[in-house]
Amino acid sequence: MGGDPMRGGLPGGPDTTDTRPGAEQRPAGTPKAVWIVWALLGLNTLGSAGAKTIVTLPRSLIQMATMGALVSAFALALMLNLRLRIRASAFVFLLTLLLVPSVISSVNLEVGFGALFRCARLALFIGTLWLLSRWWDGSLRFVRYHIRMYFAALGSVAAGLAISPGTAMPEYYGGRLVGALWPLTPPQIGQYSAVIIGLTVLLLLGRQTTGAGAAVIIVPTFVLLAMTHTRTAMLGLLIGLALAIGSLVLTSAAARRFFAWAVLCATVAAVAFASALQAWFMRGQSKENFSNLTGRAKVWDALLAEPRTIQEKVFGVGLGDKSFGGLPIDNSWLAVYNEQGLLGVALVAAILIVLGGVALLRPPSLQRACAIFLISYVAISSYTEAGLGDASPYLLHLALAASLLAAPAGATPLTTPAVPRRRIPRWDRNREVI
Repeated sequence: MGGDPMRGGLPGGPDTTDTRPGAEQRPAGTPKAVWIVWALLGLNTLGSAGAKTIVTLPRSLIQMATMGALVSAFALALMLNLRLRIRASAFVFLLTLLLVPSVISSVNLEVGFGALFRCARLALFIGTLWLLSRWWDGSLRFVRYHIRMYFAALGSVAAGLAISPGTAMPEYYGGRLVGALWPLTPPQIGQYSAVIIGLTVLLLLGRQTTGAGAAVIIVPTFVLLAMTHTRTAMLGLLIGLALAIGSLVLTSAAARRFFAWAVLCATVAAVAFASALQAWFMRGQSKENFSNLTGRAKVWDALLAEPRTIQEKVFGVGLGDKSFGGLPIDNSWLAVYNEQGLLGVALVAAILIVLGGVALLRPPSLQRACAIFLISYVAISSYTEAGLGDASPYLLHLALAASLLAAPAGATPLTTPAVPRRRIPRWDRNREVI
């Protein structure tokens, strides 16, 4: 297999236009540095708090690296798009509107000066997406960027596991896999793994990569996902893939075969390995602990019972660290309600509704299936994970979905040059043509 496994060994480099029926069209005008901008955005959303690493990294140093990545991404995107050419995007427009309640609630400094810093970070994140929207043309280019970026992050997790298994699977996380080189939590690793697996499976069904290339990505990534014991990521992967493949069933024989085999294998696995699957899913927790979602329900009840002024209900208390009473909220809707109020909740809901509506209105295609998978995964994860109201991997997943749903830029019609009219002498204009 030659070249990048995610390209299926297609010759010609990343900007070659493939003229085969159904193949992805890659305009030659897309700079290769766009991939660097996307990777820097991903680095910014990795976060600075998590597990203990082999070499202790000061949180201030990690924050400097992540914030520096965002500033660099914005600066590089601006250099690539000096003429500020952008495409109309309802997704980025709604994100821009989300800045309004964020700033209004943060200027009160109820949660400290960090709220204004997070507002600036969100503004830079949105500004970079506006600059990148110029190259959102409905192609699969950004899907490959996404897979490479998070596969590299998982590579650091695998390296940490190989170097120090005890640090990578600590007891204080219940033996779940964490990042031993970069402080990544099990839910983060599970999220990246699920998204990579889902997108790679869809690329394989769309014949955009080879079976060997897909196996190189899927097999080790699934092992890492299983080692995290992340239930939300696993459910999001299964449900998201079911919806995405279901959107291809009527138009793709490969999707129909894969769906049939997946249902058969899932049924056999559920019967043969029922006890093992139940043990993996329960993670050694009691039924009471499982029923209140590992303590999340108690935090949610306390947050909803907190007295609030009218302004706090409408605009929130300001961008914070997605916690309440010192405990993580772990719910995107409640986190947005707490920080950006009911206005923020309405805008986040509008983002998901608009993206989902556009995806349903698009004709069946591989791009549409990838977008449906991403939107479904984010919607499912929003129940037990926070991040839809701030710069996060979840917003980056939705940005990828928006790029896939963007209509291809219309080709400029060829204009026929005007043929100069032959001047006819006045004395010859009235001559009869024989």
